[in-house]
Amino acid sequence: MPKGSLKLTNARKEEIINACELLYKTMSFKEITMKDIASATSFTRTSIYNYFETKEEIFLALLKREYELWVASLNKLICEHSVLTLDEASSLLARSLAERKQLLKLLSMNHYDMEQNSRAEKLVEMKTAYGNSMKTVNLYLQKFCRGMSEKDRENFIYIFFPFMFGAYPYAVVTDKQKEAMKQAKIEYSYLSVYEILYNCIKTLLG
Repeated sequence: MPKGSLKLTNARKEEIINACELLYKTMSFKEITMKDIASATSFTRTSIYNYFETKEEIFLALLKREYELWVASLNKLICEHSVLTLDEASSLLARSLAERKQLLKLLSMNHYDMEQNSRAEKLVEMKTAYGNSMKTVNLYLQKFCRGMSEKDRENFIYIFFPFMFGAYPYAVVTDKQKEAMKQAKIEYSYLSVYEILYNCIKTLLG
C-alpha cells in the first residue's frame, strides 16, 4: 500500500471503483481490462496495483459497495416505518432492490472466477457486506412480518437470496435473446425487475 493518508487511499480506491462501474454500464466483465479502468482514472495502471491486484478485486469492491448501499436503504425503511401491511412490506423490499440494478447485475455474474482471482482479505470484505445484508433483511422481516418465526425468516433468506442472482437476466433481455425465444416458440412474459422481485417476495411471505 502506498504511503499517504487514509483519506487519500480511500479516495483513490473509490475513483478506481467508480471507473469500473462506469465501464460496466457499456462493456461486459470479460471486455473490461485493467488498462481500460486505468484510462478512466486520473492515475496510471501501475498505481492501480497498489490498491487492487486484479480486475476481479475491483469488481468485488464494487459488489461490496452495492451491498452496503442496499443495507443503508433497508435500514432507512426500518427507521421510517413502524408498521407495514404484508403487501407494503413486500413492495418496499422489492423496490429497495429494484433501485439497485447494479447490484443485481453483479449478482448475475460468475462469482466463482471472480472470487478465485481475488485475495482472501478482499473476499472477506465483500462477504462481510453480504452477511450484513442478510442480517438486515432478517431485521426487516422481524419488524414488519411479526407472524414469522425465526425458522420462517431463515427459510425466506435462503430462498430469496439465491433467487436474487437470477432476477436481472430474467428482467433485462436483449433483442437478440427475444428473437431467439420467438424462433424457439417460447411463451415468455416480460416483467420488470420490480415485478419479478415483488411476486417472489409476496409468494414467500404470503
